[in-house]
Amino acid sequence: MLKWLDKYLENVIACSLLAIMVGAIFLQVVTRTLNFSLTWTEELARYCMIWLVYIGLSFAVAKRSHIRIDAINMLLDKKEQHYLSLLASTVFLVFATVILYKSTQMVINLQMLGQSSPALGLPMWTVYLAAPVGFGLAVIRLIQQMFATYESLDSLEEGGN
Repeated sequence: MLKWLDKYLENVIACSLLAIMVGAIFLQVVTRTLNFSLTWTEELARYCMIWLVYIGLSFAVAKRSHIRIDAINMLLDKKEQHYLSLLASTVFLVFATVILYKSTQMVINLQMLGQSSPALGLPMWTVYLAAPVGFGLAVIRLIQQMFATYESLDSLEEGGN
């Protein structure tokens, strides 16, 4: 079960959010053609999109498909590439941890305010919870990658001796 979650967690969440978002937008289009408009569908689609972006961050980290410049990496040998990867992951980990901390503080503050969304009546802290969840998953994925890179660096060094 843990292996399945490790492999498919972001996929399942992202596909579910995308399906809800498409369904809400489709419902909005259909009801508008009938001269009847639902107020909550646009808000639901917007909140799903926000959550999708932050889950997408974690997905990109898990698949190692986030934006990076490979020009320097191509000039280095395998061992140096691993060290550069560890350095880049460490910098990204520090950034993600800071954002995780700050966004968690923001969610706690919003929870204390008790503000709710206009159409759905959702507590606004649940919408803003997307940032800590997305960056929290990204931190976990970065740590996993760093361990994998370190292990492959270890095997490179053992093979070189």
